[in-house]
Amino acid sequence: MRDETTDPDAPSPPMGNAAQGRRRIRSIAIAAVALIAVGIALGLASGRRLTPSPSAHAATFSSASEHSSGMLRLTGRTQAVQAQSILAPRIAGEQLGTLTITFLVPAGSRVKKGDPLAEFDRTAQMRDFLDQQAKLSDQGDKVLEAQAKEISDRATDETEMKQAEDALSKAQLEMEKSEILSRIDAEKAKENLEEAQATLALLRDTFPLKRKSAAASIRILEIQRDGTRRAMEHAQANAALMQIHAPIDGIAVFNTIWKQGSMGEVQDGDQVRPGVAFMEVVDPAAMEVQARVNQEDVLALSIGEAARIHLDAYPDLVLPGRLESIDPMGQPGDFSSKLRAFTATFSIQGADPKLMPDLSAAVEVSPAAQGAAAGGTQ
Repeated sequence: MRDETTDPDAPSPPMGNAAQGRRRIRSIAIAAVALIAVGIALGLASGRRLTPSPSAHAATFSSASEHSSGMLRLTGRTQAVQAQSILAPRIAGEQLGTLTITFLVPAGSRVKKGDPLAEFDRTAQMRDFLDQQAKLSDQGDKVLEAQAKEISDRATDETEMKQAEDALSKAQLEMEKSEILSRIDAEKAKENLEEAQATLALLRDTFPLKRKSAAASIRILEIQRDGTRRAMEHAQANAALMQIHAPIDGIAVFNTIWKQGSMGEVQDGDQVRPGVAFMEVVDPAAMEVQARVNQEDVLALSIGEAARIHLDAYPDLVLPGRLESIDPMGQPGDFSSKLRAFTATFSIQGADPKLMPDLSAAVEVSPAAQGAAAGGTQ
């Protein structure tokens, strides 16, 4: 009987099946290790306090808050508490497409109330003013001439009435002598008396009518004169509007506007549409930062709590701040209407020459203040 294990003629097992078995065992071991690692990671994550990551906020809010070591960090822009917008003048009664700047105070200049800020070309308004002024002078002379003529005409009419009264008196005396006069003379005396009576009656009737007519003519000239005076004052007021003065003490800050096909700050010689806010006068003594806060972080804020304010343009500058208000009306998030964002206003307690409006800023709420405010309601 032949031993099959030592029989040289017996077929040997294939070597490829053994290698495949070892690879299958190795794959199963790697998968088991991966599953164990995932389980450990999930266990750690379930035991950790869940806080929204900065990337999650950035995906939902355009001006998101960040947490660093428990500190709430908000982003916003600086603005002056007291500021006045300067608009290009609107010229009443004139249809002007654009206004040309002939004078402009340098940007960043400190100005006092009443100082000149800008001036627009007022050639048309001054020309209209001078035309109306000359017209007013001519119409004023016409009124004076009409008034003088009326005084002269009145005196003439009064003289004629006096003469008619004298003629009537004379005619009445002649009629008293009619008994001693001849018949022909008596008839003439009677005719003279009737004529004198008619003439005096006519003068007395027409006298007030002449006065009313003259007064009406003078009034028409006065109305024309007054209309010209109002037009002249209107042109003068329009010319005054072309000169803009500072409404408050502060710093002149230029706005970025659309001009000549691109965005930019205004310069001398530029053309600006009426009503466009091309400049602001801001009071740098009181500044603030407005920042958006998402609906989760807003619960950690409390009115009056302290903050630190950094300016992106000046990384080494840190100013103390204070939370003044939170807008109660939240705005929808950028990517979801269910998530809201609120506007928080922080006052800047310090002062620095570098502090200007419209600078990007970061507001940090200290961990202690945040912890004390957590759980509070706004």
